[in-house]
Amino acid sequence: MGLRWYSTVVDAVDHHSLAHWWAEALGWQVWVDSELEAVVVPPWAGELVGQLPFERVPPGMVFVPTGVTKSGKNRLHWDFAPQSDDERAAEIERLVGLGASVIDVGQPADATWTVLADPEGNEFCVLSARDA
Repeated sequence: MGLRWYSTVVDAVDHHSLAHWWAEALGWQVWVDSELEAVVVPPWAGELVGQLPFERVPPGMVFVPTGVTKSGKNRLHWDFAPQSDDERAAEIERLVGLGASVIDVGQPADATWTVLADPEGNEFCVLSARDA
């Protein structure tokens, strides 16, 4: 395989703050924090870089500065899944406590996911519980 999903890049008004918010939300770490970008990776990613084949190294999240405030619905978003429904409710509450907002993007009333927005308005979903 010639390509690896290296990162997802997000434009941000305050890329430093947004990267730190996502690091706390996911339990990840800010790997790079410069004027050009802030990179967030799983805490175990650095340990595995030399041990995994190139294509198996997990992707990170990269936040870059932009002078433009987000407008409109994202065309791409992240889905996150808890292992149990009890964890799901607790995670949604925790994320809202960190500054996320529960939002409506037209999802059905009986949706098995909850749509939230990070502090800069980027949508993401917390799905129903998953075993794997």
